[in-house]
Amino acid sequence: MMTGRGGSETDAAGGPARHLPVLLNEVLHYLAPQPGGVYVDGTFGAGGYTRAILGAAECRVVAIDRDPNAIRDGQALVAEFGGRLTLVPARFSALDAVVEAEGEPLVDGVVLDIGVSSMQLDEGERGFSFRRDGPLDMRMSQDGPSAADLVAKLSETELANLIYRFGEERRSRAVARAIVEARVQTPIERTLQLADIISKVVWAKPHEPHPATRTFQALRIAVNDELGELARALEAAERVLKPDGRLVVVTFHSLEDRIVKNFFANRAKIAAGSRHLPAVAGAAPSFTLVARGAVEPGEEERAANPRARSSKLRAAARTAAPAHAGGDLGSLLPPLPALDAPRRR
Repeated sequence: MMTGRGGSETDAAGGPARHLPVLLNEVLHYLAPQPGGVYVDGTFGAGGYTRAILGAAECRVVAIDRDPNAIRDGQALVAEFGGRLTLVPARFSALDAVVEAEGEPLVDGVVLDIGVSSMQLDEGERGFSFRRDGPLDMRMSQDGPSAADLVAKLSETELANLIYRFGEERRSRAVARAIVEARVQTPIERTLQLADIISKVVWAKPHEPHPATRTFQALRIAVNDELGELARALEAAERVLKPDGRLVVVTFHSLEDRIVKNFFANRAKIAAGSRHLPAVAGAAPSFTLVARGAVEPGEEERAANPRARSSKLRAAARTAAPAHAGGDLGSLLPPLPALDAPRRR
């Protein structure tokens, strides 16, 4: 990934343009905001999607973000739209509890833009970027174990597995070995320090991603439990959407997209038997696909916004069937190494 949900042409306070929202026209098309509707922006960021939704129809948005900086910077947008926008500090996996607490147990649409925001990448002190020096942090909510904790405490085998599973880095063993050897000499606490270690064992050709891209992605996903959050958020959205309500999800790498694709395939399928066996009773489809396959940005957007290049959008509409039993997606996720595991070479 080093990806980004984009923000907007103006920031949340309405100031100069800082970030471009990814696939914005497509998000509005599939979300289809209606007057009087209630919509959830589960990944507020700089407020790009929220502003566009509120501008598209006389509706209400309940926006969620786990980053305290996003909540702080979004207050001007809350004031601008009066009672039509509520901004809540929370994880988007809890969006069903959030909207119920806001007096909206059922909503007309949910949009999720997965991954680290452009603002987080651009702020070196947050520790997300290998291009800017800062503390090796990567915590979206600014609490709990940091990336530096993972690098310091996981064994070589655990680091290699994490980097391979979450970063899809083919040289994960070499990276893990280099990290363990380096931390014996001095603690690894800075982003450029780690990027330099990785660059000595991973080589990129011109125009290829930076050598540290996949390792930083893996650490960030692990620190923030991003894949688990996504799986739980999809199930939460299923529980709160009205019949015909839309779920629109934008992802930035294959791990995220695979979870969304499998979720929609599972929820939209119809149980059937073969000509040799009777039909098997199962849960009725809780979604119908409104976007056939993944929607990708056009060439114009790719050229204007490099962070859109790897993005994919998937969308579905809720049926009147009950939500499926939860928890099935979580069992498919790769396990996270435990931070309290014994430190080994």
